Amino acid sequence: SRGYVVLSVNYRLGIMYGRAFREPAHAGPFGASEYQDIVAAAKYLQGLPYVNPQKIGLWGGSYGGYLTALGLARNSDIFKAGVDYAGVHDWTAFFDKGERAGGSQKMRDTAYASSPVASVDKWTSPVLLIQADDDRNVPFAQTVNLVPLLRAHHVPYELIVFPDEVHDSLLWRTWVRTFQATGDFFDRTLVQGKTIQTEPPE
Repeated sequence: SRGYVVLSVNYRLGIMYGRAFREPAHAGPFGASEYQDIVAAAKYLQGLPYVNPQKIGLWGGSYGGYLTALGLARNSDIFKAGVDYAGVHDWTAFFDKGERAGGSQKMRDTAYASSPVASVDKWTSPVLLIQADDDRNVPFAQTVNLVPLLRAHHVPYELIVFPDEVHDSLLWRTWVRTFQATGDFFDRTLVQGKTIQTEPPE
């Protein structure tokens, strides 16, 4: 109804295709193999006669936020704008505590290479970052630490923070604002082609 073609990707790590698909090798912090499925989906869209290949955006929450940021960081040539809701931006932070605490230097190096921050120097597409400051699933620091990197590399971004909210948003109005902001951002960046103001590095 708003002029978009939408493709929802059941990338590897997803369900309904067996254990090998659900638990693939080299996924997430161990190589981001699932990102191949995101690129493949974009290339499929680019081949459709009714899709403008220069106006493909990415949206995702949580793990989808991670893949959104990874797509923008690695392939701004393909993904022209993105909305990253509570995504992971640096896997190495999870090696400091929790279930992934510890790990060899090789594992940490792989985790970093699998993170959006590792490719921020190639990131040029505008992004809308959204996260709650009481997120118990993805540390709020993931967004806080990404912002100065975007500034330093002159990446256009906008930021929405929901005070006293959690990862899955307890309040209906939070979701309403999230979806309205997402639609507005894509309307401005993809449809209207407006430029998002880049903040100068501090």
